[in-house]
Amino acid sequence: MIPPGFIQDLLSRLDIVEVVGRHVELKKAGINHKGLCPFHGEKSPSFIVSPSRQTYHCFGCGVHGNAIGFLMEHTGAGFVEAVEDLAQQAGMQVPQDERSAEERARAQEQKARQASLTELLERAAQHYQAQLRKAPRAIDYLKNRGLTGQIAKQFGLGFSPDGWNKLASAFPDYADPKLVESGLVIEGDEGKRYDRFRDRVMFPIRNVRGETIGFGGRVLDKGEPKYLNSPETPVFHKGQELYGLFEGLPGIRQRGYALVVEGYMDVVALAQSSFGNAVATLGTACTAEHVQKLFRFTESVVFSFDGDAAGRRAAGRALEAALPHATDTRSIKFLFLPTEHDPDSYVREFGAEAFEHYVEDAVPLSRQLMDASAEGCDLGTAEGRARMLANARPLWSALPAGLLKRQLLGELARRAQLPEQELMALWPSGAAERPPRRDDIPYDDIPHGDIDYAAEAPPDPYGTPAARPWKKKTEWKKDWKPSGGGKWKGRQPEDETLGMPRKRPVGQAEHALTMLLLNSQWWELLSQEEHLTLFGLDSPFDEILAWLDWYLTEHGATPWAVLEVALAETAHAEPAKRLLQSVHAQQDMSLEILRIAVRKLRIADLETEAARLSQDPENLRHVQALRLEINGLKALATIAT
Repeated sequence: MIPPGFIQDLLSRLDIVEVVGRHVELKKAGINHKGLCPFHGEKSPSFIVSPSRQTYHCFGCGVHGNAIGFLMEHTGAGFVEAVEDLAQQAGMQVPQDERSAEERARAQEQKARQASLTELLERAAQHYQAQLRKAPRAIDYLKNRGLTGQIAKQFGLGFSPDGWNKLASAFPDYADPKLVESGLVIEGDEGKRYDRFRDRVMFPIRNVRGETIGFGGRVLDKGEPKYLNSPETPVFHKGQELYGLFEGLPGIRQRGYALVVEGYMDVVALAQSSFGNAVATLGTACTAEHVQKLFRFTESVVFSFDGDAAGRRAAGRALEAALPHATDTRSIKFLFLPTEHDPDSYVREFGAEAFEHYVEDAVPLSRQLMDASAEGCDLGTAEGRARMLANARPLWSALPAGLLKRQLLGELARRAQLPEQELMALWPSGAAERPPRRDDIPYDDIPHGDIDYAAEAPPDPYGTPAARPWKKKTEWKKDWKPSGGGKWKGRQPEDETLGMPRKRPVGQAEHALTMLLLNSQWWELLSQEEHLTLFGLDSPFDEILAWLDWYLTEHGATPWAVLEVALAETAHAEPAKRLLQSVHAQQDMSLEILRIAVRKLRIADLETEAARLSQDPENLRHVQALRLEINGLKALATIAT
């Protein structure tokens, strides 16, 4: 989608010190610049920005990358969005992609439409904030909840007065269709319009870029519903957004984890008590998209729930949403408060320190999975243990391949009083779960006479002429001739493929991209470094990946059947189709196999760079550092295989 040459040209024109300096306070330290790392909490600066190398590196948490990677990691922007933002800063025009003029016009129109809606919603937020200053009843309500004016300003809290069309004073044209489209105004059957939010404390909902995309409103008295959210709009999808994420990013980085709670007031009250890392779902159960978004900014998530039955049910749904993202390097925990408390009331009654202890004692995902599986099961009986395993299997299967999944299998076997190897045989995972290929079938069981070898040869994505198919010989030629020594020697059937071009072996790039297209949920599980390695691939892989990154940012993880339809409208459809035909039937797929493929691609990149730099003796230290990284990656690859 974006030519690699343009990316290199863009990076050469940018000053990474200027790019990072817009988000981090940097001070000169020798030839480099230093500051507090924005990706983890620290008191002494260990975050280094190198103007000579145009890279950043944190010696505390290990993050590193270039200007594009920084913007993606820090703001949550997608690759294409980050490139477009930086290109605008550098005064460069991003080359047009290969979409038709009609498709580009449609995309531009949609972007302009979304921008106009967020602008309108921001104007409404300012109106509600102004109304709050004139509403003593709403101010008293917030004060009674322990909130200060500073916190109210930080979260942009406001007030919608009681009345049917109070927003008419904020907008010159109350009949503007965008007021209905944005969810601010409801239009009745007879065309009569009225404000959606009336006599409510208003909580603006912002995306990770700080744009207002919707609202939540809470009644002051005993009206119903207690909380009212904006409806689904072109800019607001409540199954994908988290309240307080934009405001909470600094706190998440400082504390090192995100705290997921159930209500707006919980988020604001916790921020008032110095827990600035809290976020909340928007009136829905926690979804995989929510978890996916959180892991773009932290490696640790704590879910907080009430201790009642409803809280336990919510925890069960959060567990299911989190399991596919529970890699070996991430931490997921569950916190259960006393039944009579939510985070807001607990902090107000017992204080922040007591709540901190609850967080420290939160239940790890592994124990939550075990407890959820055993709930209602009598483990003293064979029937109860069998039921426990039946409950556990879909949860365990949702985990990505890794050491955590392997350990949990052993723990479940011990609880079920089964030999570990026996349970492993009953619950195959990873490559063992794929349908058997011909290589797996004993030779004698293959129906040789019925195999159509010509049909099995997949099309070659590289344009290599296909070898002529081997045809089954119905009978041998009867031209046997005696050889010396009285032994008979038969003429072997001629190999009709001799001299024909051979099919190119499938490489790591092809395999990695195919796995991502068929399993798009794995994209968010990869690290920033893995993303940058993949974005550095040659055409057409880089273009397909840039499109995939954009699509997943807009729509979230999507089954291949849906992606295929979306791809059909782009110039990438044919290359992607050829790619799948060449790889899908040939190789195994799992998240760990994907990571191994990316690791090998990274090793190849580093070796190329080391060879280039080694031509100049002044680069000796840099080359040595690259060699160390290469050796470390090779050691990991050896362990993984």
